[in-house]
Amino acid sequence: MPARLKDFLQGLLIPIILLVAWEASARAGFFSAAILPAPSAVAAKWWISLLPAQPIDPASQSYVGWMFSGELIQDAISSLYRVLTGFVIGAGLALPLGLLMGARPTIYRLCNPLMQILRPIPPIAYIPLAILWFGLGNPPSVFLISIGAFFPVLMNTIAGVRNVDNIYLLAAANLGAGQWTLFTRVILPATMPYILAGVRIGIGTAFIVVIVSEMIAVNDGLGYRILEAREFMWSDKIIAGMITIGLLGLALDTAVSRLNNHLLRWHRGLDQ
Repeated sequence: MPARLKDFLQGLLIPIILLVAWEASARAGFFSAAILPAPSAVAAKWWISLLPAQPIDPASQSYVGWMFSGELIQDAISSLYRVLTGFVIGAGLALPLGLLMGARPTIYRLCNPLMQILRPIPPIAYIPLAILWFGLGNPPSVFLISIGAFFPVLMNTIAGVRNVDNIYLLAAANLGAGQWTLFTRVILPATMPYILAGVRIGIGTAFIVVIVSEMIAVNDGLGYRILEAREFMWSDKIIAGMITIGLLGLALDTAVSRLNNHLLRWHRGLDQ
């Protein structure tokens, strides 16, 4: 059996055991379906929500309409758009600043106190200001996600630059490397493992922030639908939305992990 397939199957073992135990407990009536529905009910809700719009009974439109509307796909796309847009902005600002702060002690001394003051403030605390500054819709959500993604990338980039071994820098300098060559051929490659680690953390933070921001500032997206489902006690819809968030996060993390493997194929000891 190929190693990758074996690892994949091993990774499914615990989730399958938990799902079987959950399904058995639900069918045995250990808890109310309104509080925690069985995995089969959640799977049915998740699958039906992917179907295109169908004619439905007007008397039940308020609930069944979501099931046959394909709404989940639209909400997932909206959330993913906000995550990617906010992450690109946050990481795009953090990366050059982190490289400068790591490489230039003067810039580090000037900027670090402010960064350390702002870093512990959770992005959620900016929600009132974000709504005040940007109103409702995508802009405040993207702003909050940018803040959430900014600091993981920034701090990891700084750490990567400051941890480059001086032996490499001295060797390159002795060979006649200029400042630009030293940066592009030595510092940046040596920092890349730290940068990509920050990217993975930043994406995870972005998903946390997008769900909270969608519960407050927008009228679509997975966070909005989860909050909407809570109002009507639709537990299966809540869990279906949560599972969708997890699958989107897994897909992005897998993509970053593969990029990590490709860019760092030279890096010995890489185990991903």
